[in-house]
Amino acid sequence: MQTYFLTTPNAPENSEKTGQLVPSPAFHPEVVKITIIGSPQAVKATIHQLHRLGFAEVTLWSPLQPTGKLNEVISLLVRKIWLR
Repeated sequence: MQTYFLTTPNAPENSEKTGQLVPSPAFHPEVVKITIIGSPQAVKATIHQLHRLGFAEVTLWSPLQPTGKLNEVISLLVRKIWLR
């Protein structure tokens, strides 16, 4: 699991000198789930377009899974975001 830290302006001076980072209590993680549903071609194209925009790596999306409807698949991306 990734952990993100921010330096705090009020951190003790020794942490600034040593370069240690302290957890910022102002931020907390939340999980979001992004779902794409459509034809296999449309889902793949959307995933690649989002990658080109810098949204997420292609490999982070789940494999395409059938939804039970003809020519329809689903792919899911789970991301942790940090909110104040």
